[in-house]
Amino acid sequence: MTTSPSSVRGDSFAGATFGERYRLDGLIGRGGMASVYRGVDLSLGRPVAVKVFAEAAEGIDDAERRKSETALLASVSHRALVRLYDASHDAATGREYLVMELVDGHDLRDTLRLGPIGPADAAGLLADLAEALHVIHERGIVHRDVKPANVLLEPAHLPSRTWNAKLADFGIARLIDDVRITRTGLLVGTPGYLSPEQVSGHPPTSAADVYALGLLVLEARTGETAFPGPAVEAAGARLVRDPDIPESLGADWVALLRAMTARNAADRPSAIDVAVAGAASSDAACWSTVTVAAATAATEPVGAGTQPADPEAAKPDAAASDDRTAATRVLPAPDRSFFPAPVAATAPPERRSRAKDRARPADGQRRWVRPAIAVALLATIAVVLFTLLQSVLSAPTTSTTPEPLPSVPGELGGHLEQLDEAVTG
Repeated sequence: MTTSPSSVRGDSFAGATFGERYRLDGLIGRGGMASVYRGVDLSLGRPVAVKVFAEAAEGIDDAERRKSETALLASVSHRALVRLYDASHDAATGREYLVMELVDGHDLRDTLRLGPIGPADAAGLLADLAEALHVIHERGIVHRDVKPANVLLEPAHLPSRTWNAKLADFGIARLIDDVRITRTGLLVGTPGYLSPEQVSGHPPTSAADVYALGLLVLEARTGETAFPGPAVEAAGARLVRDPDIPESLGADWVALLRAMTARNAADRPSAIDVAVAGAASSDAACWSTVTVAAATAATEPVGAGTQPADPEAAKPDAAASDDRTAATRVLPAPDRSFFPAPVAATAPPERRSRAKDRARPADGQRRWVRPAIAVALLATIAVVLFTLLQSVLSAPTTSTTPEPLPSVPGELGGHLEQLDEAVTG
């Protein structure tokens, strides 16, 4: 649970030790069904969050059922889920309690008080929470109470993300008997985020969690609750109308949120489909941010103190100055289909196999291009050399016998004949 500072008063269990193991140090927050304390596991020496239920929420004092349900919930592990460590009944106070992972951060409810969040953060939030819901849905668990107060935000370590989202309080309805809660007039779920089928009294399914997540992300983007007002009015409104989704959010967001908040549960996408769509939107926004940041850095001067040849030409106009000092902008994402997942991730195995088979010949051809070119060049060079050698060998042989000297009469002719004999002899 969140470690956000709180000014909540009346922390009557602060200082108590539950189960002779968990010391409660201070109150973090309080709801209608339980109070959450910052605590310490004295056996392991680690910080924990202890959720102490009100007297009206009795129902996990059955040791055998508590043991089986706790084992199931504790076995579900995911980075976007708050881990459940223990669940028990404290004999000294007569209260039932859960022991959970302590998350260093704030909840989404506190964050939204500062205003709506941007599309990149919203896409990351959607991907995290939808993936977490898919994990618990695969184990047969329905959260039933997806709302901003149950979404904890811990600081992220990547520059492309502000924080990572974690879903808390999953599976509490399994540990607490629904019949006992309903008998005391409490409803499992928050009226502002209940699905139409929950309002109608039907048992919630995984589609109810998808509906609640759609309302939550819509509120995160717009800063306004989709169904405000008193509990009865807010719960009944979704039976007669769909939530208002502004077109200004973009076509992709509008299509996805409309599908998630469809009044007919069968028309809603599954949690894994939503997670894939959210991840694709998050990646696109992330890469757009990186691209704009790189382009902005490329326009900055390389060194300081260098004076331009033309001072007037170096003066930036107002628009350029504002653009350099403005915050990094996120470029609009390209037009994509409803679920922009890669074919390799969504296609059936036989389709993926055929796609790989079709890709192999092209890869093989590319691997043989360079060797083929090299062989062709060598053959050409060999032909040229052979032609030159053949032309040299077939050329007529020239005689090297010197022509006889002309006959010169007299004494000079005699000397020339003697010189010729001396040279050729």
